[in-house]
Amino acid sequence: MKEKVAQYIEQALQTLRAAQSWPDDLVASIQIEHTRDKAHGDFACNVAMTLAKPLKSNPRVIAQQIVEALPDNSDIVKVEIAGPGFINFFVTEESNFHVLHDIFEQGDNFGRQASRGKSVQVEFVSANPTGPLHVGHGRGAAYGASVANMLEAAGYDVCREYYINDAGRQMDILGTSVWLRYLQACGEAITFPSNGYQGDYIADYGRDLLAEHGKILHHSAGDALANVCADGPDGDKEKHIDGFIKNAKALLGDNYSIVFNKGLNAIIGDIRSDLAEFGIEFQEWFSERSLTQAPDQVERAISKLQENGFIEERNGALWFMSTRFGDDKDRVVKRDNGQTTYFASDIAYHLNKFERGFDTVVNIWGADHHGYIARVKAALQALNIDPDRLVVRLVQFVSLYRGDQQLQMSTRSGSFVTLRELREDVGNDAARFFYIMRKADQATDFDLELAKSESKDNPVYYIQYAHARVASILRKLEDQGETWTAETGLKQLSALSHDVEKDLLVKLSRYQEILKSAAEQFEPHALAHYLRELAGEFHTYYNAHKMLGEEIAVRDARITLACAVQQVLRNGLTLLGVSSPEEM
Repeated sequence: MKEKVAQYIEQALQTLRAAQSWPDDLVASIQIEHTRDKAHGDFACNVAMTLAKPLKSNPRVIAQQIVEALPDNSDIVKVEIAGPGFINFFVTEESNFHVLHDIFEQGDNFGRQASRGKSVQVEFVSANPTGPLHVGHGRGAAYGASVANMLEAAGYDVCREYYINDAGRQMDILGTSVWLRYLQACGEAITFPSNGYQGDYIADYGRDLLAEHGKILHHSAGDALANVCADGPDGDKEKHIDGFIKNAKALLGDNYSIVFNKGLNAIIGDIRSDLAEFGIEFQEWFSERSLTQAPDQVERAISKLQENGFIEERNGALWFMSTRFGDDKDRVVKRDNGQTTYFASDIAYHLNKFERGFDTVVNIWGADHHGYIARVKAALQALNIDPDRLVVRLVQFVSLYRGDQQLQMSTRSGSFVTLRELREDVGNDAARFFYIMRKADQATDFDLELAKSESKDNPVYYIQYAHARVASILRKLEDQGETWTAETGLKQLSALSHDVEKDLLVKLSRYQEILKSAAEQFEPHALAHYLRELAGEFHTYYNAHKMLGEEIAVRDARITLACAVQQVLRNGLTLLGVSSPEEM
């Protein structure tokens, strides 16, 4: 109905332009809002006030001109001018029924918009493949998947991508950790480095290597420890693990790739499986290592920055002059030893994204990556790519509680709560919903006990219960040997006369605008809040008014309204990755 009112006003503006009362090139921003007080109508528009300056006229005078130019419309009962120039619209009761016809006609597609012809890439999770996904990664996964789903519903062509950080020192630490556990499985007495990956899964990979490859990767503990400095705290733990890495590469030669790929492939396989079980699939799994394979995209990106005049050599290293674009300091892209930096790979990766033709790129990063935003946008600007085409959303940390006890996690130490453990404890639905029910940039406490409770305090249970209640109504009707169809129910809508019914109709009519706004603002929590409010209003209605046992016209009208609520709840929950059970 909001769109219809906006079109109604636009017709009046066109009439005024055609009559030469207003300039032909006058552009008006038409914003329609629901009124808070029904005494002021159903919808309000402030277009007259926005036109006051360009028309050099009083807003109330402009509002009067618009009202007089409005065409006849059977959905509008009355139009009033209020305050400094608001135009208030009172709609017919019948017009509120339009949404029910739309819901039953469009079904699962209700709320979805036609294609915009615009492509969006959403990159999310992208956790380093050094261990299983933990509960912190889960929030980014749930948030990213919901954002991608909503953008798709809003008419965008969406590509979901996972960036595999399969290059660099952390991956060498992982590979060497696997090799050292392999040597222990071979019987070598090696004290495992404090800076290696400690989890039991690393030991499992080491034993697997022995079973799969026998002793071809075996070297003595003495050779593995040759020239390796002491570990912390008395020595240097960073140099200690680096010494092991150097020896592993030298001793294994080409076979180093076996231990490296063992850890990488096993963990990536586990991550893929974990996310799939969480209801999340990606169209692309992009390898960081591919950026340095022929043709070397990292070197190419650095060359483009040099050609554009934004690379400077300092003491043998190459620096990107990002301060020219608002960054707090310039950034090294190639060290004096010839090695390119992580940031150089980031530049190449983002160049690659935009060269693939995406209109907009959405990066969903952990809150600890806040400092990366300015430098990446600076690089895009230096590469003649509009930095506004990159949208970065930060996901804050999750604190996990069981009762009053906060659970701790640390990937390196191996003592952490995995996403899989969380899902097994509270279920996919609760995990997906609890992760997104607050703004992503706000830290959140995940209450395990609340997530498992069957009460109205548990929002996901409360919403799903509303959906299941409608299914129960239909089952009871069938058990009584009676029938209902949407076709017959839609003919009895005049029987919906209670205020709570009218409020539900208004609430249903807002689903499309809530979804559109949530998608464009990357805020799935707004959709979650809407669904909770809709479920709450339905529960109130259900508890106060009989669905069955009334005269047929009233019964059919109420069931029609209930089924429309059920459809909208199902559509919204689907976008959030949450199921809609028929029984609970």
